[in-house]
Amino acid sequence: MILVELVNLKLSILTVSAQVFIAFSVAYFIFFRKQYGFIQKYFEQNALFLSFIVALAATLGSLFYSEILGYEPCKLCWFQRIFMYPQVILLGMAFWKRDEEIIKYSLVLSATGVFLAGYHYLMQLGVVNSPCPVVGYSVSCSKLFVMQFGYITIPLMSLTAFVLIILFHIFPNIRESN
Repeated sequence: MILVELVNLKLSILTVSAQVFIAFSVAYFIFFRKQYGFIQKYFEQNALFLSFIVALAATLGSLFYSEILGYEPCKLCWFQRIFMYPQVILLGMAFWKRDEEIIKYSLVLSATGVFLAGYHYLMQLGVVNSPCPVVGYSVSCSKLFVMQFGYITIPLMSLTAFVLIILFHIFPNIRESN
């Protein structure tokens, strides 16, 4: 299926790009924050919009895999969806209303999602050897539907999206300490 390969490739490239961005952001905070304050200012002004775009892309990607390609989500995938899907609506409304109060709630949802997606990814890699919480209604949590570039799976895509949302929320709020 050419469509499946194309979507997997595009989502994997987005995931790698996000991971590179995360790495550069950490380096920025450690080494370059004083010289390039305008970067922080940009994210301060656009954090809600950027977080909304990430949540929307993650949700649409997840729905594409399950509803169009027919990949049945496992129980851990469902839990990750529980923490991502509402953020599309919450962050979209917050961006529209310019309401920064949503950030603390989004951070909690995303941090929980990071834990679940990280655990799920480690389970798929065989690092965590724990029984899959399948109750007969879904596929095994260790089933690999996607494996791009030798390490990108659907839970890693989810993990990257959650980390990116967290980064967009904390990026503007890190101040220079005296």
